[in-house]
Amino acid sequence: MENSAILSMNTISKYFPGVRALSQVNFSLHKGEIHALMGQNGAGKSTLIKIMTGVYQPDSGYITLRGEKVKVESPEHAQTLGIATVYQEVNLCPNLTVAENLLLGREPRNRFGIAWKRLFTDAKALLKEKLDLDLDTTKPLGTYSLAIQQMIAIARSLCVSSEILILDEPTSSLDEAEVERLFKILHKLKNEGMAILFITHFIDQVYAVSDRITVLRNGEYIGTSEASALSKLDLISMMVGKDPAELAASSTRREIKLTLGTEELLKAEGLGRMGYLKPITVTLKKGEILGLAGLLGSGRTETAKLIFGAERALEGRLLQKGIEINLTAPRDAIMMGMGFCPEDRKTEGLIGDLSIRENIILALQAKQGILRYLPRKTQEEIANQFIQELGIKTPDMEKPVKTLSGGNQQKVLLARWLATQPAILILDEPTRGIDVAAKAEILQRIIQLRNQGISILFISSELEEVAAISDRVAIFRDKKKIAEVEGKDINEHTIMRLIAQEELENAIQN
Repeated sequence: MENSAILSMNTISKYFPGVRALSQVNFSLHKGEIHALMGQNGAGKSTLIKIMTGVYQPDSGYITLRGEKVKVESPEHAQTLGIATVYQEVNLCPNLTVAENLLLGREPRNRFGIAWKRLFTDAKALLKEKLDLDLDTTKPLGTYSLAIQQMIAIARSLCVSSEILILDEPTSSLDEAEVERLFKILHKLKNEGMAILFITHFIDQVYAVSDRITVLRNGEYIGTSEASALSKLDLISMMVGKDPAELAASSTRREIKLTLGTEELLKAEGLGRMGYLKPITVTLKKGEILGLAGLLGSGRTETAKLIFGAERALEGRLLQKGIEINLTAPRDAIMMGMGFCPEDRKTEGLIGDLSIRENIILALQAKQGILRYLPRKTQEEIANQFIQELGIKTPDMEKPVKTLSGGNQQKVLLARWLATQPAILILDEPTRGIDVAAKAEILQRIIQLRNQGISILFISSELEEVAAISDRVAIFRDKKKIAEVEGKDINEHTIMRLIAQEELENAIQN
């Protein structure tokens, strides 16, 4: 099959200030195949795609296209080379007609301008020929479902004589029927000789549609395998860097001797939203750590955002101490005693140009309301208290928070929510991107908070962390909750096998 490689990326490296995004990565894409590119957050998938499509230039390495070395200068140049990309967010104009979106810049013309009748008939014929779609091309694109809009984006790419199609998370907002329809089209394109690069977090979809799978981890090439020869468990092992055999031999579960409360503090019952999260039910007891485990995109963060009101649930209900509550915005959650440290602290959590003091008191001020302004002296007392308690290393609370290290920034974000005296704390990847010492400090602090009676929803891609500090673990995969474990069953080996949905071994070492 190597002889049919239409595109190869050879020893590609890319560095950003303080970050090694890719190191000596190899990748090949063949005619007539669907090739899945897999990896956790920060694995290097996006950087590799951006080099492939001319957004970035590699620091070292080279690309061959149809057997010849090529420098992809820009996304526009990539299109002229026959490389088309369809991103997760459909980059079309919903106010324009289907035909206008499909043939934008290539409209048939007559002496009066655009030949509208021909435009609509040409577009209709193209959709039928390329994707076997029968649509009214005179209707605005926005009147069609997101799945149809994805199809139009793909069809537009095919209209420019593309031989390579890159699909970046194309199914993230589609339901099962829409995914099945998309896959039929991908198989049709593959059979016609199209080379398709498929990026997704959905493991079942990878095996449903892919011929080969390549895994990246921490900017490095881990391996490529025929999909039929790679078990789901081995795929996950490659992605997270854990050997299933080693995990079976010994668990990292650390027994926490604590009498847990039985009071059900929060319950999400059938909570979900079509295309975002399948209905899930989870409960959180007073004074416990409930871990949410799964790969990136499995539904962990989506669950957290629905519970906190950062995203609206369209199904199910949320109960606090048995009483149904309605969260229309995060401020409602804050008023009900919740705090939320989001996954991306720099873009969703902290405000880099504000001081450490201002970042710490932000949520408390929101809870108080704009008419009950916290006096400067009170702000300083609160900030100083948490700087001392959490060991935030700074010579001055007035320093911009962006000047702190990653670990200290995470502590500032934690301080913000502790200042509101929450009953429930949602922590999404609280140890990501920080050094080992800071990570240990934060995990220890989380356990202390649990011991003080705070209920904690803990999300981490590090299975070792989830297993080490959780009292119960809800396991997610493909936007749904698939299992829950507690007690001696909380270990990396069990969690990995459940994520892979492989049959559990009869005896699991604790």
